[in-house]
Amino acid sequence: MLLRVRVALPDRPGSLAQITRVLGTAGADITQFTVLDRGAGRAVDDITVFCPEGTPKQVLLKSLTSVEDVTVEGIWTTREAPGTYPELEILKYITTAGDRALTTLIDSLPVLFSADWAATATADAGPERGVVYASWRAPREVRLPDDVPPRPTALTLDGDLHVIHAPLPPLALTLLLARSDGPAFHRIEVHRLSRILEIFLSLPATERSVARQLRK
Repeated sequence: MLLRVRVALPDRPGSLAQITRVLGTAGADITQFTVLDRGAGRAVDDITVFCPEGTPKQVLLKSLTSVEDVTVEGIWTTREAPGTYPELEILKYITTAGDRALTTLIDSLPVLFSADWAATATADAGPERGVVYASWRAPREVRLPDDVPPRPTALTLDGDLHVIHAPLPPLALTLLLARSDGPAFHRIEVHRLSRILEIFLSLPATERSVARQLRK
């Protein structure tokens, strides 16, 4: 199984070698490494690892916390295939999806961001605004924050549900990307989603796909 591990560690030579050594000892094979943040002598890294099916996350957690000055921010399941360029693949599909552009985007975002589900709804005020489309793991009743932010924003809602709430102003819609198993969304992830949405909103088929979904 594939797991995503987010760690904060000292930004000095040897720190990463200690991380890779304890992960290897715990039976994890590192397949991808991403630096999210560096500054003030610390770094925040996302590490994708392959573990034998059924490996307890607590085994990795115990191994990592044994390394001095290392903080584990989260260990959670991911479906993003390492070593690929998923944004490019998804954007290619969206450009050829025609009237299904919106649903293709919503179905793809949880995979791209190692999240649980995504949904889009009308931008009217109120916690029970009308949901236009939700990915297959979304809850039966999707409740969005009352206020739509002016730009994509990371939040933590009740029940420790981590989300990115993003406006889609040209479409009069709002978007929610949610992750319950893992850490809060990092500012780099918020920026990444912002760029994907900018491209999506510039596509000619986008408005047609929304109009088709609203007619259902």
